[in-house]
Formats: sequence, structure tokens, C-alpha cells
Amino acid sequence: MNDVAVRFVTRADRELRNDRVRAAVRHTTSLLAANRSTALDGLADPDAVRDSAHAIRRRAIDTLPQLLDRWAARATANGIIVHRARTAADAVRVVLDLADAQATAGHSPVRIAKGKSMASEEIDLNDALEAAGHEVVETDLGEFIIQLAREKPSHLIVPAIHKSRFDVAELFTTDAGRPIEPDVDAEAAYARARLREAFLRADIGITGVNFAIAETGSVCLVENEGNGRMCTSLPRVHVAIMGMERIVDTWAELDVMLALLARSATGQALSVYTNIISGPRRDDELDGPDEVHVIVLDNGREAIVGTEFDDALLCIRCGACLNVCPVYRNIGGHAYGTVYSGPIGAVLMPLLRPDDPASRELSEASTLCGACTEVCPVRIPLHDLLLRERHRDAPGDASRLRRVTFRLWSVAWAHPLSYRISIHVVRAILRLSSRVPKLARRAPGWAGAWTRDRVVPRVRR
Repeated sequence: MNDVAVRFVTRADRELRNDRVRAAVRHTTSLLAANRSTALDGLADPDAVRDSAHAIRRRAIDTLPQLLDRWAARATANGIIVHRARTAADAVRVVLDLADAQATAGHSPVRIAKGKSMASEEIDLNDALEAAGHEVVETDLGEFIIQLAREKPSHLIVPAIHKSRFDVAELFTTDAGRPIEPDVDAEAAYARARLREAFLRADIGITGVNFAIAETGSVCLVENEGNGRMCTSLPRVHVAIMGMERIVDTWAELDVMLALLARSATGQALSVYTNIISGPRRDDELDGPDEVHVIVLDNGREAIVGTEFDDALLCIRCGACLNVCPVYRNIGGHAYGTVYSGPIGAVLMPLLRPDDPASRELSEASTLCGACTEVCPVRIPLHDLLLRERHRDAPGDASRLRRVTFRLWSVAWAHPLSYRISIHVVRAILRLSSRVPKLARRAPGWAGAWTRDRVVPRVRR
């Protein structure tokens, strides 16, 4: 069965039964969350920086058409070829045409070295390129691992968060045709040699974009492994894919965003590599691509601008919300069945794919605890957006019985005596339900809808 056709609760139940994956996800997310907290303490006034970042991102969304036009004009003047892609199919078509041009020039099959790009995952670019006969190698280590596993990323920053070194050794052994020991140094050595070959042979390099800078028509790409720099400098053609909202006005604004991005993502003050691309190689330069193409991807984003949900477009893809989300930490990213997972995925995917039932149900994948909102570096009210999506998707008005029930509940809990009595009743029901789980799952009406996919907690005496 196609995984996206399976209900979220079914996928989540499957992942909950995988103790190895749960342990790996919880360990790494705990580490990342702790690193973030320590790194933010290194700022003189982290709250002020976050306030500034929110204002910068909010201003970018409010003036998005003008910012994009100004950036595109200056990028074009720099020699960058700008493509506007309204749909995923449009973006894929641009890349396929560029690959076909390389094939026509005598490079067949076209060899593509690909850096980390969630936008490319969003449009299923690898599948389209491979179907056309082109050779694609993911050069980010985590992305390379899941490419070999034929899986999608499980985390925005750590795509192979669910894989152990034993899993990686098995994948590398199959790829190499010889044994690779489940040792981190041995695995790193194999990946280094394998990926260096991909860099040196590549005809096209494909990357994402962290931010476009309207002031100079540049794009910024941050990473830790150096593969992004290789993808943007060694191949003859560089193709960058950016969500249309990933833009700032000035270099001063970029400075604020970079101060938060790495700290929120991995706990670093700054990523190891901050690449700024402002055009193709000049005549007096020894390296760099002959062509730079930037694909500005809409794919549902423009329809979100100006709605009550457009704060979701402030996201800088740091992954901090995933690391503190109790739902994500227990089930990992694959249970969501979509490209973006965790709280931001649960908010964003129903907006980008409003006609997809698998995406629309994701707003239910939350406890509404608000931890995601607390850690978001650009102050996206994630739990509030999730609640708004639930309200939007609710099937009409509540029934008369439900309205009366909640009204009586409200009145009862307003008085100490009836409150204490109700607590004793609820405890008795929960105690019975925890002993006989089938009773909770078979509760009638909307009560059963709530308990069917939840584990009833044990109540202490």
C-alpha cells in the first residue's frame, strides 16, 4: 500500500513499535535541543535578536513581490539566470531542460552532484532526474545515506537521524560491493572517497538556498560539510532551488538571520561554511561555474501570503521545533508521510497541499503544548496555527449534545464540590480504561473518536 494512503495514526503506531528508531530520534533531538539552549545563551540578548528576526521575516513576507523583483533584477545583472516556477512540475521541467542541454553537449549520462535541499525533496526532483536517465548523487552525508536506503529525510537538519552506524555500514557495504565496518571512521572514509569522485565528475551541481539577499542579488548557502561549496564551484552548471519566501532585504538582515540559524539548528555560533553566490565565474577567476541558475519556487506559497496562516512562511528550516515536540520525538519524521515533518510540517503541509487528505490530517499530530512556539527563532506561533487549521477543518458546528455537554462541564467545574466529584469519577473511568483498553477505544460518539488513537494514562491512587 502507498504510505501516503495510510492514515497518520497507522504510520505513527508503526513507528512507536520501533524501539531502535525511537531511541535514536530521542537521543539526537535531546542533544540538539540542549546545544541550542547553550548557544543562545551566548548572545547578549537572545530575545531581542529573535524579536528582530521575526520583524525581518514578517517584513519580507509583507513585501514579497517587491523584494523578489528587486533581487531578480540585481541577480540578472550579476549574470544569474532566474527562473520562476509556479508549480513543482515547472521547477522540475527547468532542471530537466538544463540536464538535457548538457546531454546534447556530449555529457551523457549527465552526472549531478546534489547538495542538501528540502525544496528539491518537495518537488521529487531526484525521481524525475533518475527517470530521465541522469545520474544523481546526494553529497550531504545524511542525504547520501537515505538516498542509498531509498527513503525520504526524517528531519530537516539531520535527514538520517533514525539510522544507526550498523544501518549505515550495511548500506555502504551494498554500495561498495565490499565490507564496510560499522565504525564511524571507516564509514566516513568511504563516504569521503565516494563523494569526492561524484564532485569531480559532476556536470551539474544542485543546491538549496538558505536566503536570497535583495540588496545585491546574491544567494546564501550555509552548511557544515563543504559539499555545498563543492557543488557550487566544481561543476560547470550550478542550479539553486529556493522557496520564494526565503529572502531578506539587506546584508544587515542576513547577519541577524545567520546569528540564529546555526544556533537554533545545531548549537553552533555559525555554520562551518557560509557560501555567498553572486553570479557565475568571472574571466579572472580560476574556479566556479560557467552558468548559475536560480529557480524561485512557488508551489503553493503565494496562495498562503496574506492569509491567517502566512506566519508559517517565516520559517528558516532550523528544525528546532522538531527537537522539542513530544509527538515528533516519539515517532520521528517518516510517520508524517510528507516532506516536512514535526510541528512546522504539520502546519505547512496542509497549506502547501490543501487537497491532500494525508497532509490535512497532520494538524492533529500535536499536543498543543506550545514547546515548538517557545523555541522558534523567528517566533512563529506554531501551536496557534495548528489550532486554527483544526478549526478550519472541523466538520461544521458542534452537535447540540456536544454543546450542552461542554456547557454543563464548564458550570460544574466552576464550583469546588462538583469539580472534586467529577475528578473522582474521571479517575475511576481512567483506572478501568487503563485495565481494559478496549473499553476506551469502543467509547461511543466523539468520546470514542478521542480515545481510539490515544493511550489512556494510568492513574495513581
